[in-house]
Amino acid sequence: MNTATAVRSPRGAWARAGVVLVAVLTVDQIVKALVSDALQRGEERDIVAGIKLVNTRNSGVAFGQLQDGGAIVAVVIALAIGALLVYFARHAQLPLMWLPSGMLLGGALGNVVDRIREGAVVDFLKLPYWPAFNVADASITIGVVILLVVMERGDRARASA
Repeated sequence: MNTATAVRSPRGAWARAGVVLVAVLTVDQIVKALVSDALQRGEERDIVAGIKLVNTRNSGVAFGQLQDGGAIVAVVIALAIGALLVYFARHAQLPLMWLPSGMLLGGALGNVVDRIREGAVVDFLKLPYWPAFNVADASITIGVVILLVVMERGDRARASA
């Protein structure tokens, strides 16, 4: 059987997704703590070629959307996490589905921890012409891209079966 299309154990997929979730959450929280200790809130430091290390807060969702959205932001996040969990439960057997699922859940939970502790998400990396972001945001963005690839591969595998 082709390993790219092999059906995997859903239990093993949940375990692997859990490991990725914990890794993303841990790295995200450690880096945010280091930045918060090194920089005052609002402070910026040039790193290289317009890339800055910053200490800022985001009360919205991805890239500052819905700033100060409060309850709306909480509902959007809860719905997104719930939808991802349902999707993963239904498709956990797909090869590599655990990877983007763990990345998305770890990133979402990393930002939820900030919202609970700080009232907003700690962002620390600022690229030219791009809003400040953090490890959790990067994990979510990369996780979405990988999820789309995994879904496409799954659709192709089902179509050829």
